[in-house]
Amino acid sequence: MTPRRLRSLLCALVALTVLYAAGCTSGHGRDVGGGSHAPQTGGFAPSNGAGLGSASPSGSAPSPAAPAAGWWKPAVGLTWQWQLTGTLDRSVAVDVYDVDGANTSASDVAALKSAGRHVICYVNAGAHEDFRADAKNYPESVRGKGLEGWPGEKWLDIRRWDVLEPLLAARFKVCKDKGFDAVEPDNVDGYSNSSGFPLTAADQLTFNRRVADLAHRTGLAVGLKNDVEQASSLQPAFDFAVNEECARYDECSDLKVFVDAGKPVFHVEYDGAPSSFCPQARALRFSSMKKKLALDAWREPC
Repeated sequence: MTPRRLRSLLCALVALTVLYAAGCTSGHGRDVGGGSHAPQTGGFAPSNGAGLGSASPSGSAPSPAAPAAGWWKPAVGLTWQWQLTGTLDRSVAVDVYDVDGANTSASDVAALKSAGRHVICYVNAGAHEDFRADAKNYPESVRGKGLEGWPGEKWLDIRRWDVLEPLLAARFKVCKDKGFDAVEPDNVDGYSNSSGFPLTAADQLTFNRRVADLAHRTGLAVGLKNDVEQASSLQPAFDFAVNEECARYDECSDLKVFVDAGKPVFHVEYDGAPSSFCPQARALRFSSMKKKLALDAWREPC
């Protein structure tokens, strides 16, 4: 074999070796089925940015725990009575009663349910009340400014879920043990008031979703009380809404997201004749009535 042919043969062998190696490496990382894998992120796990005492910056919902067997799903158009003061009048012919959880006995709840009513348990979730039996369990560090017009009540630092969760869990358990079907957590709009804490809209979203999740884990339905500005974001987490004076403040249309989702809006106005707000309430399919600010037994439904 001549030196020229030997060099040519060697060159050809080298070329074939290079081509073979390239062919082997070009398929690295491809799925056998032909699909490609998404690129992986860096080696650090994502941070949630929040500890027990802080709300997440995005206002995202907490990871849900396993719920109880189920809870009541109220329908649009139910009639209701809301009484938080005075001797309970159990004779009102309505579908739903909303009453104070601490001051209503299990026998009263049982009597209402035996008459075919569903019963909602009023619980103050976002404010401290110095007249409640468990008032001493709330440390001073979570108590803020007083609620204007409501002596004995102070806004709570809703970012401190580590403190508030066990307290609310105990209250919700009382509601469940007495036979209630649902809870109405009050004062869940501290971020839009002078609370004494630098609360943000994201803090409020996180707290409200945590409260709803806690109620569901207890086996109770839960209503969004006021906080109309965040209704569209919070509707998926709640089973109904309870509203005061959306007609007076021209906010009722913001609560339509509940009715559109098949969830009732239990609504009251304190001022003006029912004829001034009932037409709009009927058009929106709200369950509406006029009440006295004291929320005694008197009512004038639409």
